[in-house]
Amino acid sequence: MTMSALGEPCVLLKLGEIVLKGKNRELFERRLIANIRHALQTVGIQVDVRRRHGVVAIFLPQGATPEQADAVAQRVADVPGLVWIHRAWRVAKDPDAVLKAGLELAGESEEAKRGARFAVRSRRRDKRFPLRSNELDRLVGGAINDEYGLPVDLKNPELTVFIEVDRDEVFVFTGGIPGQGGLPVGSSGRALVLMSGGIDSPVAAYRMMRRGLHVDFLHFSGIPFTTSESIYKAYALVRKLDRFQGRSRLWVVPFGKAQQSIRSSGQDRLAVIAQRRLMLKTAEEVAHRIRAAALITGDALGQVSSQTLANITAQDNAVELPILRPLVGWDKTEIMAEARRIGTLEISELPDEDCCSLLAPKRAETRAKIEDLKLIEKRLDAEELCVQLADSIQEYTL
Repeated sequence: MTMSALGEPCVLLKLGEIVLKGKNRELFERRLIANIRHALQTVGIQVDVRRRHGVVAIFLPQGATPEQADAVAQRVADVPGLVWIHRAWRVAKDPDAVLKAGLELAGESEEAKRGARFAVRSRRRDKRFPLRSNELDRLVGGAINDEYGLPVDLKNPELTVFIEVDRDEVFVFTGGIPGQGGLPVGSSGRALVLMSGGIDSPVAAYRMMRRGLHVDFLHFSGIPFTTSESIYKAYALVRKLDRFQGRSRLWVVPFGKAQQSIRSSGQDRLAVIAQRRLMLKTAEEVAHRIRAAALITGDALGQVSSQTLANITAQDNAVELPILRPLVGWDKTEIMAEARRIGTLEISELPDEDCCSLLAPKRAETRAKIEDLKLIEKRLDAEELCVQLADSIQEYTL
């Protein structure tokens, strides 16, 4: 049996816009490393996560298998802040060892077996290495061409062998998994998502996670006038999204009686906007209690009657906290495509009895006036009501 020239399996992570952060880069990288370590707790493998110049290397314990490295790579692919995840091999910092590893890695690839065009891309982060990048490219590339007869194509290769010379070792790999991009969760603060159970709000939550926000989730249930189905959906959605940030919390407000009060106010056309304002006021009260600095909704301009520009303005007027709407310029097709990609669409499309079904006027107001809404809230004593609703919330732990 021939001994493999490939060294130890490891995972190499490439950073995204963090590298542009200048003097604050250290803070972002520390947050990212903490998030990576937390995510890998679910894999069940003791790993060593090390920061290098522009990359993060994850070293596995001695005797780890390629399958275990694959599991680590797949898990960290969900961590925002990374743009590429490479299943790499860690080899000795010696030109001959690198040559043998590059040859073996190329020969084992499916592309080589079908005679694919190839290229070698080398990078020296440690300039003390005796060969320059272009010299290393020619050395390994020439050997691959001689050994397997593969044609060289430096512009559009079907197979690329990457060689990265680091401080203590050399990483050799082919291909990679695209990462989530964005910023590390927690680097931008904390916010509260109004989670409906539909398609839009989970996508909005994910988009703001990618911008560095750690989010908690607030769901308004129609209980006692609806079943618990919408809570089950919200819980399932939060479970699905938790892989991007960890430590997610779901809060549920029993909102049915408050909706009944709104419906009894006699302002049928304004009922939906009045409800939205009360939800936002309640969410603001909860946000203050959990120290969240913003609210997040899945609003998309013009998608439904409550999301006209006039109605969005009327909702903004209800609270002092900023309301972030990452999907405001998206259409439904784009939102559904993103929901499908992150795995929430199938859950969102499950049938449930949403609390919004309790307030469905024949004709909704598209140009709500703030003065009319404030009159409704005065009759309801909305400021006191939102405190009572916040007092009634239940936390559902994952």
